[in-house]
Amino acid sequence: MSKFVVQNLNFYYGKFRALSGITLTILDRQITALIGPSGCGKSTFLRCLNRMNDTINGTRVEGKVLLEGQNIYDRRVNVVELRRRVGMVFQRPNPFPQSVYDNVAFGPRVLGMARSKSQLDDIVEESLRGAGLWEEVKDHLHQDALSFSLGQQQRLCIARAIAVKPEVILMDEPCSALDPIETLQVEELMQTLKANYCIVIVTHSMQQAARVSEWTGFFWLGELVEFDSTAKIFTNPSHPLTENYITGRAG
Repeated sequence: MSKFVVQNLNFYYGKFRALSGITLTILDRQITALIGPSGCGKSTFLRCLNRMNDTINGTRVEGKVLLEGQNIYDRRVNVVELRRRVGMVFQRPNPFPQSVYDNVAFGPRVLGMARSKSQLDDIVEESLRGAGLWEEVKDHLHQDALSFSLGQQQRLCIARAIAVKPEVILMDEPCSALDPIETLQVEELMQTLKANYCIVIVTHSMQQAARVSEWTGFFWLGELVEFDSTAKIFTNPSHPLTENYITGRAG
């Protein structure tokens, strides 16, 4: 089942068109990877999916991004609710300078999701378990989140994202700051999470895209050159530019 349907999306930073005519469908409960060289528009596109680009002055969008049939750029859309439904995990772990508990509890507190301390405790535990972190931090819930390793911090940020019950998790190069062991932990976590979430990941690592995703989109100079099953993209791409990029002859 489709989660997003993107139709002829153009995106501008001032007069500069960063995305041109992007059209694709992103399926629910699967992992979609976006690949391409630096500056090709993949992170800009990712931020279009929860309107994070709205925070940048002078930006403009044309076309439609439909989330379960509703255009998220309709002026009647509640952007706060949209970003609850479509969570985001950034390139570098960015936990708040607070305890592990307070990091995960932040969103549920703001949104009034818990009526009691015990309910909030349950949300925190469930979210940490969902991020594969509970056993590592259950005895350190009130320890400063910044005292943990980068891999643990990134999984904490994932726990913070899922604590508000999103439908989609966007990940912008979530492993680029991590070592190989921590990267593997996050990749394994993605495989678990996709049972309940639509996941879209931007990655510079073609090996990572091949390992974790069912679908891959190749961006080049603001255009979506090719979008297909990951197996086809990496073994029998339809566009010569895709093949050149994957084999290292371009980009």
